[in-house]
Amino acid sequence: MESINPELNQEPPSLPKTLHAVLKDLHRRPYPHVPNPPSCKKRASVALVLRIRPTYAHWPNSPSLPAEQDPAVSTEQRLETFFSQPWVQHGTPEVLFIKRASRVGDRWTGHVALPGGKRDPEDTDDRAAAIREASEEVGLDLTTNDYIYIGNLPERVVTTSWGSVPLMVLCPFVFLSTRSDSPTLKLQPTEVASSHWVPLENLLSPSARTVEYVDMSQRFAKQGGLIARLICRSLAGSMEFAAIHLQPNETLMCNTTPSPDTIASQSSPSIFQRWKTCCSTNSAASVDSTRPLLLWGLTLGILADFLDMLPPHTAVRLWKYPTFTSPDLRFIVSILTYGLRKRNMLRVRSGPRTVASNTAVDSKTAALPVHQETNTKHDHNDVGIGGLGVGRYHGPLDKAYDGSTYAVGIMLRGYYEKLRVAVYVFLAWRVALGSMAAVYAWRFLQGRRR
Repeated sequence: MESINPELNQEPPSLPKTLHAVLKDLHRRPYPHVPNPPSCKKRASVALVLRIRPTYAHWPNSPSLPAEQDPAVSTEQRLETFFSQPWVQHGTPEVLFIKRASRVGDRWTGHVALPGGKRDPEDTDDRAAAIREASEEVGLDLTTNDYIYIGNLPERVVTTSWGSVPLMVLCPFVFLSTRSDSPTLKLQPTEVASSHWVPLENLLSPSARTVEYVDMSQRFAKQGGLIARLICRSLAGSMEFAAIHLQPNETLMCNTTPSPDTIASQSSPSIFQRWKTCCSTNSAASVDSTRPLLLWGLTLGILADFLDMLPPHTAVRLWKYPTFTSPDLRFIVSILTYGLRKRNMLRVRSGPRTVASNTAVDSKTAALPVHQETNTKHDHNDVGIGGLGVGRYHGPLDKAYDGSTYAVGIMLRGYYEKLRVAVYVFLAWRVALGSMAAVYAWRFLQGRRR
């Protein structure tokens, strides 16, 4: 008679129970502090705010206002008390996101992000900056007993898209709301267009994975002008970056109502305005409020670190390699990187689970994990393309402070070199194709003259 393993009949742990274990582990093992690289003094902080939304069948009788916090009660004890409540055990964990307001000159205008911003001189530390920014942008006071400070996620250096110029150090901090009702948010109109509570199930779902298309011709705004941008756009098309389609449970729009004249002018743009928007390098001009909420770039990189701690631990593996929309360039990239991608994926599957990822990239910046001294012999030309900085200028990409490897660091090992070769092959192919077309056209015209 076959023996039955009782563990096989056990139901998988609920998401709140798993979240409890992850938060407890984050509190016990904080990530190390990352100092500023040379010539970079700016630091920024963001707040990853979590809450549990109660279900209809397990709705609490009161908003469960917490008692006055006893200094003798540890964070782990507060977590144990909070997650022991029935409405929490059967609730839906959610994350607070904001959609940034459209602002001229802001490189992250219109992006989905976490509440946060640059550290000010009056901030005592990076966490104080995250708390202040959350209060200013969405009106949350994270210092009250309604919130439990959990810990931090891996800090990163945000660089320019070529990875050679550091902009700031980005520091994420995790907070948990202990209330059962939705907190009252007060959105700052100049910073935030809307706020969204998104369930963790949505962030973990493979069906929510999609791509964001980025016009890479904007990179030539100061490197050749309009003609160079139009040529780049016609040849290479756009780049595809990994993204998550967000489906929030609760959305709050900023309470700013445009005037009727503004609405009328926005509803019927002229042909010149459309052409200017198409060719403009100002990303604020191209923000469309009707577009779906897409999480990508720097914020996706931060969330990938956190989501990969939750079962089934596939947040990093669901990440897609950046590529191009031009069919022939896409085909060349696929052929040249096929073997490398297979080998790197085998290394990821055979290695230990990662500590942090390097998926925090977009069209203009790249957030790089830093745990070692700067390599002063770095070749500044040995970087990625269009927001895919490899991070060698600020430290090894695929090594953590404890010697373990980053999953995406392994996946991208050698990918940028292949991508660069693919672009060169693509340009040579297009030049050859154009030359053949020109010769054929010249011969055709010569034949007609005869």
